[in-house]
Amino acid sequence: MNEFGLTFEPHDVVHEDVIVPLIDGVPLTEWLELHDDPSFSGVRREDLDAEPFRPGKAKLVLGCDCGIASCGPLVARITADGTTIVWDSFRRPHRGGRVYDELGPFRFDRADYEKLVLELG
Repeated sequence: MNEFGLTFEPHDVVHEDVIVPLIDGVPLTEWLELHDDPSFSGVRREDLDAEPFRPGKAKLVLGCDCGIASCGPLVARITADGTTIVWDSFRRPHRGGRVYDELGPFRFDRADYEKLVLELG
């Protein structure tokens, strides 16, 4: 089981704090750097949908490092079953479309996960 968290980091381009998911205490942006793709950043609150990080087919989890989330987002399939939330099927649908098969799946305790997501708004 992985540990889910959220942090706010300053963004040099948009000059505001952006939301970055944490997996086992490591920002998701750093996980992508390990896979030779440092072109992601956190997401501005206004770029997230009304129910961010909730189960759904292709949910925005990171934005482009330019500060415009829709420019080159990272999306993941987020599913729920019983007591677990799973993030898998990571992909970049734009900029040539890259699939990150080597990333995940990540499994989170549903109760802890939902508590953090509710606090986000």
